[in-house]
Amino acid sequence: MANELSVSRVFPASRELVFRAWSSAEHVKHWFCPAQYSVPQARVDFHVGGAFEVCMRSPQGQLHWTRGKFVEIATNSKLVIDMQAFGVDERLLFSAYTVADFIEHTGGSTRLDVTQTYTVFDPAAAPMIAGATPGWRETLDRLEKEVALIRSAPPLSRSVSHGSFSIERVWNATPAQVFKALTDPMAKAKWFAVGPGYTTLVREMDVRPGGHERVHGRWESGMVSRFDATYYDVIPNERLVYSYEMHLDHRKISVSLATFELKRAGAGTRLVMTEHGAFLDGYDDAGSREKGSAFLMDALEKSLCAA
Repeated sequence: MANELSVSRVFPASRELVFRAWSSAEHVKHWFCPAQYSVPQARVDFHVGGAFEVCMRSPQGQLHWTRGKFVEIATNSKLVIDMQAFGVDERLLFSAYTVADFIEHTGGSTRLDVTQTYTVFDPAAAPMIAGATPGWRETLDRLEKEVALIRSAPPLSRSVSHGSFSIERVWNATPAQVFKALTDPMAKAKWFAVGPGYTTLVREMDVRPGGHERVHGRWESGMVSRFDATYYDVIPNERLVYSYEMHLDHRKISVSLATFELKRAGAGTRLVMTEHGAFLDGYDDAGSREKGSAFLMDALEKSLCAA
C-alpha cells in the first residue's frame, strides 16, 4: 500500500541556510522530530549514497529509528532521501521516499516543499502515516527555529594561520616496501586509520600525478571528517608530493602540502615526511596535525614489521 504526503513552508532565509540545516547531524538533531520528541542520535553522511539516520525519542522514552540514504543532492536546490522507519522492536514499519525542494521565494525567502511517498510493510504503521501531516508541521516549526539560529550566528571570522613540521623515521624495510605501503590501496588501508570511535565511510586512492585520494569517516558524535588529496609528484620508491584539504562536516579547516622522501639507509629506508599547513578561519591546530601524523607513522612501522 502506498500513500503520499506533501507539506510546504516559507522560511525568511536564503536557500543556502535552509539547505544547510539538512546537511549535518549537528543541525538535524535540533529539528528532525515533532513536538514533545527529541533526537538523541543522528548520522548524516552528506553525499549521494551516504547515510541519513535519525533516532527519535518519544515522551515515554521509546526510541524510534529512521534509517535511509541520500539518493540525490543538488546543492541548495533539492534533496532526495530514501528512508525506512522501524518500530521499537526494530520491525520495518514503512518506507518514506522523501523529496525536499528548496525554491527561491519573494524577498529573499525560501519555500521548502517536502513530498513523501510511503510504502507500508506493517499494518501497525497506518496510524503513524495518518498523523504524518501534523507531525511534519511540528517538525517544520522546529526547522524554522534552527534556520533562525543559523541565520543569527555571528559571521565566520576569516583568517589563515600557518604551520609546518617534519617527521623522520628509519625502518628495516626497503624503499620499495615503504613506497608500496604509502601508495597501494590495500596496503595503506592496513595502517591509515584513526582508531576507536571512528567509522570509515569512503576510501578511494589513485596514486599518479593528477590522481586523487579520499578518506571520509564518521565519529561517534556524528561529525564527519574528510581528507581529500591530489597527487602532483610520484617517483616510485623515492618521492611523493600531494596537497590535501581537511573538512569537519562542511567546514574546511585546512589546506596542506605534504612531501614524503625515501632514501636508503644501510639495508633499510629513511623516510622524511614534511608538511606545510594553512589553517583556516580560526581553526586552532594546537599541534594535533603533527601528533596525528606521528601516530600514523608509528602505525605504518607496525604494518611494515608485520608484512
